[in-house]
Amino acid sequence: MSELFWIDDLTKKTYADLIHDLNHFKSASGIIFEKEPYWVFLKMLHSAVNEYPVTLLDGGFTKEELVINGVFDNEQEKAVHGKWRQFDSWADIKKQILNSSKTWQMTLLTSGTTGVPKKITHSIQSLTKAVKIFDTKKADIWGFAYNPAHMAGLQVFWQAFLNQNPMINVFRKSADQVKEEIQKYKITHISATPTFYRLIWDKNEQFPSVRHISSGGERFPSDLKVKLLQMFPNARIRNIYASTEAGSLFAADGEYFHIPERLQTRVRIEGDELLIHKEIIGSSDDFQCTGDWYHTGDIVEAEMRDSGVFFKFLHRKNEMINVGGSKVNPLEIEQELCRINGIKNAKVYGKNNSVTGKILCADVSGKNINEKEIRKILSDRLNPVNIPRIIQFVDKIEQTRTGKLQR
Repeated sequence: MSELFWIDDLTKKTYADLIHDLNHFKSASGIIFEKEPYWVFLKMLHSAVNEYPVTLLDGGFTKEELVINGVFDNEQEKAVHGKWRQFDSWADIKKQILNSSKTWQMTLLTSGTTGVPKKITHSIQSLTKAVKIFDTKKADIWGFAYNPAHMAGLQVFWQAFLNQNPMINVFRKSADQVKEEIQKYKITHISATPTFYRLIWDKNEQFPSVRHISSGGERFPSDLKVKLLQMFPNARIRNIYASTEAGSLFAADGEYFHIPERLQTRVRIEGDELLIHKEIIGSSDDFQCTGDWYHTGDIVEAEMRDSGVFFKFLHRKNEMINVGGSKVNPLEIEQELCRINGIKNAKVYGKNNSVTGKILCADVSGKNINEKEIRKILSDRLNPVNIPRIIQFVDKIEQTRTGKLQR
């Protein structure tokens, strides 16, 4: 496994293949717009080692969509020419990349799930600030469960690449396929959204090879951690707070994140919203700061303890649903639904109503569940306003391009 770089349904590449392809790279441009992850990684590495700026676009969009949203620049698509560096080994590539940490720039797009995608520019330094490079990590085998064109996928890539680890693509695969890949390749590390983990969870199976589970991109409820420990009994489970703007900032064993001393002057909570100082986010013309502070739109619950300030993520600022004048948090209802035996995943949303503003609806997926039993359980746990008026049973809950619940 130590020689493998990337495996998916279409591609099986070793690190030797990667070096060969990098040395024989022909057509460079200032844009990476690929559907296949291997080509995303190859083109990104080529731009990094040769130190020309590049914009990474999500291959899940069409070019027309990107043009309409004003994020596709035909000038950047023009060929980039130069005398490209040649490499004999992975170690040479790694050395060159770390040497270019202050000069190379890559522009990413936010996911666009709450509006027009916005551009933000990062360096190797900001993309890899959470990467840990140790000899003890040489044996790690990564399950790649994120979109490669977004921040979370890039963080997994750099963690794996800079330790010369193999990556097995499990993004967008069925639960059975994911479990098959974990077993076949003895995957040791997985980083994914809570939605991904709910999809693959199976109380009847265990995977002892997995030593590390990390979750990010969505609220990570405590009941999911309990389930994952059943399925991955040897795994340490970490909850990650990261964003396209700032990269990875916090990690916790549970729902509450601690603001470490090094970030106490760079992170603050104002009106229950998490704010990040502009010095620790990438550069962008699309983001507006209030003074020196960027408003994340993440609503949190803060708690002062003897060891400092802790907070847990509650919801996005724009996710609350107005039901008859009451503000309802759909994430809390989804969490209660997913605690019900037989429910695998749930999505709660509002539908327009002339009387109440919105009526609460829920889509649920799972087995051996019925609406009467769901309503009985929810009535014991939730206020009446938080119980969905309409409950629909669906085969699956749709996901965004980044693997989150489609809202």
